[in-house]
Amino acid sequence: MTTVTSPLAGRAIGLAAVPDPVFSGAMVGPGTAIDPVREPSEAVAPVDGVIVSLHPHAFVVVDESGHGVLTHLGIDTVQLNGEGFELLVNKGDTVTRGQSIVRWDPAAVEAAGKSPVCPVVALEATAESLSDLVDDGAVKSGDSLFSWA
Repeated sequence: MTTVTSPLAGRAIGLAAVPDPVFSGAMVGPGTAIDPVREPSEAVAPVDGVIVSLHPHAFVVVDESGHGVLTHLGIDTVQLNGEGFELLVNKGDTVTRGQSIVRWDPAAVEAAGKSPVCPVVALEATAESLSDLVDDGAVKSGDSLFSWA
C-alpha cells in the first residue's frame, strides 16, 4: 500500500473540478487535485522514489512498488515555457516524501492567464485501487491525499 501525500498546501477539489478534460475525465489516471495557496512555494515529492519525468510544470515520482505519481503544477502551464518555475532536483534523482522538487508561484501562473490547480494522479491505476481519497477541504503539504493498493 502506497500513501500519496499532498505536494502543496491549498484546498483539495477533486479531479472532476479540474478545468481540463484530460484530467477531469481521469484519462491520465485517478487521483485528486489541489487548488494551491496563492504564494510562492515549493512543490514536494508525494512519495519516496525516483524522479522519472521532470519538467518545470510537472513531475513523476515512481516508488519502490512501481507506482508512478504525477504532480502537474497548473493547467496549460507548459505554455509558460518554464517561466516562473525553478527545478530543484534532476531527472533520475532519488527523493524522499516531502523533499522540494519545484519552486513556483501559483499567483504568477494565475496572472499569466493559466489555472494554478494541480492534479495529483496515480498513473496506470484504476479508481478501485485508490482508497481514502481526499477531494474536498483544506490540505497542508504532506497531508495524505489517497492510498494506493
